[in-house]
Amino acid sequence: MRVVIVDCGSGNLRSVTRALEYAANATGLPAAIQVTRSPDEVFHADRIVLPGQGAFASCLSGLQNIDGLREALQAAVLVHGTPFFGICVGMQLMADIGEEHGDHPGFGWIPGRVSPLRPSDPTLKIPHMGWNSLTIHAQAHPILADLPDQPHVYFVHSFQLHPVNRSDCLASAEYGGPVTAVVGRDNLFGTQFHPEKSQAVGLSMLQSFLRWEP
Repeated sequence: MRVVIVDCGSGNLRSVTRALEYAANATGLPAAIQVTRSPDEVFHADRIVLPGQGAFASCLSGLQNIDGLREALQAAVLVHGTPFFGICVGMQLMADIGEEHGDHPGFGWIPGRVSPLRPSDPTLKIPHMGWNSLTIHAQAHPILADLPDQPHVYFVHSFQLHPVNRSDCLASAEYGGPVTAVVGRDNLFGTQFHPEKSQAVGLSMLQSFLRWEP
């Protein structure tokens, strides 16, 4: 199994790589994990992971500055149906629009906008940083099915994706109001939190992703 971690110039690549290597060993799956900017390697991957940190526009620009990379990602995911896992801003890029530092077009894979967090409680700090529990809305999803009730995961973000279709929100967290924590449909899956920093829960999700056959 060829698992590629797309390097768009911003993301915790080393931690994501280590977490995926651990997940592959735990599942007993023979997997080659590699970080790449090569459009050809992305196009021919069996699994694609897109981490992202920082601003929406910066991550998008990092992809678009490499000739053919965004097109290869689009073809692999939408045409070939390659399983895709977006992490943090990597998840947000699936939206139509990101509002950070102006409106910027995303991939348009999950209809919706990425807007600033606006918790109803003014004492809550932005960015939302630390551990929070999930309310899972799609218990049957293969990547979420093995998680415990109200699993705790690690967030670091100031913006969130607001999906147009409620069914695309697979799990949420509470931070002065509901926060989209997991989105997905078909072969698409993304988390606002960092599975590579979420200990046993995050590793369980990565193991399930490697076994996932959408």
